[in-house]
Amino acid sequence: MTTRAARPAATRTRRPRRACVLAVAAAAVLVAAGCSGGGDKSPDQGRATELAAQELTWEACPAPALQEGDGTAPSPLPGGTTWECSFMDAPLDYADPGGETIELALIRAKASDPAKRIGSLIFNFGGPGGSGLTALPSFAKDYESLRTRYDLVSFDPRGVGRSAGVECHDDPELDAFFALDSTPDDAGEERAYQEGLKEFAEACEENSGDELPHVGTVNAARDLDLMRQVLGDDKLYYFGISYGTELGGVYAHLFPKNVGRAVFDAVVDPTGTAEEGALGQAKGFQLALRNFAQDCVRRGEACRLPGSNAQEIEGFIIDLLARLDKKPIQGIGDRKLTQTQATNGIAQALYSKEYWPYLEQGLDEADGGDGGLLLALSDSMNGRDQNGNYNNLQAANAAINCVDDKARYSVEQAKAKLPEFRKASPVFGDFLAWGLIGCSQWPVPGTSEHPDVSAPGAAPIVVIGNTGDPATPYEGAKAMAAALGKGVGVEVTYRGQGHGAYNSGDACVRRAVDAYLLDGKVPAEGTVCP
Repeated sequence: MTTRAARPAATRTRRPRRACVLAVAAAAVLVAAGCSGGGDKSPDQGRATELAAQELTWEACPAPALQEGDGTAPSPLPGGTTWECSFMDAPLDYADPGGETIELALIRAKASDPAKRIGSLIFNFGGPGGSGLTALPSFAKDYESLRTRYDLVSFDPRGVGRSAGVECHDDPELDAFFALDSTPDDAGEERAYQEGLKEFAEACEENSGDELPHVGTVNAARDLDLMRQVLGDDKLYYFGISYGTELGGVYAHLFPKNVGRAVFDAVVDPTGTAEEGALGQAKGFQLALRNFAQDCVRRGEACRLPGSNAQEIEGFIIDLLARLDKKPIQGIGDRKLTQTQATNGIAQALYSKEYWPYLEQGLDEADGGDGGLLLALSDSMNGRDQNGNYNNLQAANAAINCVDDKARYSVEQAKAKLPEFRKASPVFGDFLAWGLIGCSQWPVPGTSEHPDVSAPGAAPIVVIGNTGDPATPYEGAKAMAAALGKGVGVEVTYRGQGHGAYNSGDACVRRAVDAYLLDGKVPAEGTVCP
């Protein structure tokens, strides 16, 4: 789930940091140059200028690294355009730009009509913790119209994938961690859950302690502005999805005059606390589950689930989860399907209406004692492949959320919230209320209660809200548009299902977005699609 209440996970071998050595050497050269006279820049200013002027070396993209997930090298696009990859040096700590640097991994596909090229359109697909190097090629066909005038670019944000990816537990430890009961019913289960969070946080500190204070959204936004300069653009052209909307909002606040054409889709509410965000997700996922159940009822005998109305199907799901809490069932190999993993799998399937048939099948099979499909859906949410290897999605998610969010909830505070969360969602309430303690053991303090996205003076930003979005409920779009400021946030409504709007295929949404990004035509405020 895209949530600012953290859900931990993953680990891999780190890419060698040759850039760190180069940074020290470069800083020394800059100091020496400053002593020779002829310049009025401090060493730090000189280093910042040097980083902005760096030239990237683009090469054919390899297969994804383990931190990003399994798979093969991205296939060429229609017309034969190949994907290119590179690394950009960025300060580990922007307060010390002359100090250590890290490498950020980038991917691009060049514009198909170079004569009409506007610049680079940078994507962030959310998480936080999602790898742009795997996501952009996977969804590129949906953005082919935008490639006529833009190089399509994405990246692994700091702490993610190949960009100094955060490392925590190894794969067997993660299997055990995700099998924990994250909705404890008694003191023993509460202790086990807290101990699991503590061990996970300690592993993150041991393996990635130097990076943890610097992986937050503010630094990622600064990386975006450095990327803009390195790619040669006067303005940032940006497409943010899910958490990517929060990152884009923070960028707009920090660099309002540098905002070019930008679109936010599946919008995070930037005004709420971690608790309010989790409660909003409880309501959002419950609404999506209700829509799934109603669709099942409409199909009559073709629906495999018991119940003559949506409430009865929801009751069946609640009963199934209660049974799994008492006795997990056969999952995949020697792994069992637990209540927590089943809930996680159900949530994963609600991200897209295309997954609803798998959810229906998985629930039906679990009722009969086979939890394989629901466990596979949960594995997908947690970043586990069929070979038992985890990418670092959930590790990065925890690290970014916990450095962004100041709140540290106790067990007692989470338990006090249970009635409100259960009222919002009988299925997901406990799961999300207990998720509030995800950062309670984290070794690095958080920075704020919520992000600042106010951006007076910025160019218009198209903000799209989906009425049926489970992970980023519709209300977040209105809150984001208002927080960006009058004349900046331009709200568009999509009446649909799933997480996001542009990738839904709705022609109305695509026309509005393409008209703005390609031709600069701002949609009318209050546009509703379809």
